[in-house]
Amino acid sequence: MAGAIIENMSTKKLCIVGGILLVFQVIAFLVGGLIAPSPTTAVPYTSVKCIDVRKNHHKTKWLMPWGPNPCEKLKDFNEAVSRQIEANDIVFAVHIPHPSKEMSPWFQFMLFIMQLDIAFKVDNDLKENAEITLDVSLAYRDNVVDDWKEITHAVEIRKLKCTFGSPKTLESEGRHYDCDFLPFMEIGSVAHKYYLINIRLPVNERKGINVGIGEIKDIRLVGIHQNGGFTKVWFAMKTFLTPSILIIMIWYWRRITLMTRAPVLLEKVIFALGISMTFINIPVEWFSIGFDWTWMLLFGDIRQGIFYAMLLSFWIIFCGEHMMDQNERNRLSGYWKQVGPIAVGSFCLFIFDMCERGVQLKNPFYSIWTTEIGTELAMAFIIVAGICLCLYFLFLCFMVFQVFRNISGKQSSLPAMSKARRLHYEGLIFRFKFLMLITLACAAMTVIFFIVSQVTEGHWKWGDMTIQVNSAFFTGIYGMWNLYVFALMFLYAPSHKNYGEDQSNGDLGVNSGEELQLTTTITHVDGPTEVYKLSRKEAQE
Repeated sequence: MAGAIIENMSTKKLCIVGGILLVFQVIAFLVGGLIAPSPTTAVPYTSVKCIDVRKNHHKTKWLMPWGPNPCEKLKDFNEAVSRQIEANDIVFAVHIPHPSKEMSPWFQFMLFIMQLDIAFKVDNDLKENAEITLDVSLAYRDNVVDDWKEITHAVEIRKLKCTFGSPKTLESEGRHYDCDFLPFMEIGSVAHKYYLINIRLPVNERKGINVGIGEIKDIRLVGIHQNGGFTKVWFAMKTFLTPSILIIMIWYWRRITLMTRAPVLLEKVIFALGISMTFINIPVEWFSIGFDWTWMLLFGDIRQGIFYAMLLSFWIIFCGEHMMDQNERNRLSGYWKQVGPIAVGSFCLFIFDMCERGVQLKNPFYSIWTTEIGTELAMAFIIVAGICLCLYFLFLCFMVFQVFRNISGKQSSLPAMSKARRLHYEGLIFRFKFLMLITLACAAMTVIFFIVSQVTEGHWKWGDMTIQVNSAFFTGIYGMWNLYVFALMFLYAPSHKNYGEDQSNGDLGVNSGEELQLTTTITHVDGPTEVYKLSRKEAQE
């Protein structure tokens, strides 16, 4: 009777915890959908054509498109021809942001893509596989009366991929090519109020520089930055979740260290998963508001990579440790075939990220996709990572199949087992099915919300209420994986409750040595988990 009361209390506690987690999950989605604005904003910019006829101009002066000291402007290139102004003396100037506005550190990053307006002209046609050379400079200032200070200067080459939908005849002159967007610039921080970009298209017919690129009419940029309101909501979530996961992680490890045995492999992996989740949660981004930390994007990629690698490793080891009759358990070396592809794939993606965002720390105009060698190298890393991911999922599916096959075999023979051994296998079966259900639900939610956020306009309107779908996706999925890790550590923490001889041994009819084998996949564990206590009541009935 007392045992049934205790198990009812455990079941009730699990239900309460599950309900609380569900409430927090709903809140995570609502915070992004109702409170946070859209995650990012795209701002179009049209460059102003300035005249600069001085020698070595890019080293001595910055040309402003507007303001108290604006540059001398050109309306179009016909004016330049009539005034005999050479192409090397024309500067395309872009001020960020637009007049009467300021940039803010809450914007976190700036990503720019370029679009060229190229007109068809019979005597100046766009050659196939043409390349455009850009002489670009970036400067900043924090006051409208201050001098511009250079951030970087670079000479970059971009491949032009354009199509022309009409016959290339005299009647088609003046029509524009349809050109793909070009990667232009990415900066991992927005530490200053004003930025200025000066772009030159140097022409050197002898060296073939900017020859055969058509008649460029305008240069347009699209700047993308994170919304300040979303950044504040995101920081607040990180600040709240960091102590939550940290507390449950300390509690979980303390429960393990109180045991008379050493931690088993599955417990170590769950703890490592908690550490990687905490590593993502720690809101170091708060410092980016006061410091010019351009490496934050790269650092964020590394943190996410570590978490996903640990999550994939956990799923493999979780399945392996539930191979009930497998002999080579509780050893990481036994999973080298399955964990190996994760390590190789993660390393390839890390190298790719270092070749892209790592170089951008010095040159924000750099892109690995702009050269043939860079493109081939990037594709090689991505293909190898994709192959590793496919191998991983093949291993994972095979292991899940093996576990379910073992479960089917054990379930048919459960009635013939002793109560102790039957409880052991029923506990394993319940835990595996329970966590598999949660894992599939989390994965499905991630995929569904990602698809919805891509195919919708970014927000839904219900009467007077606007729901930001993209923001809900980010905050909801981020909160969901935190709750997933929280649930893992809660459910797999060993219990130290003393059930008494009449409950733990008398009801089961087994000795204490056999009782100690009911709690996990390893037979020398001496404390039941919360999931086991839930399944124990069903087994007794």
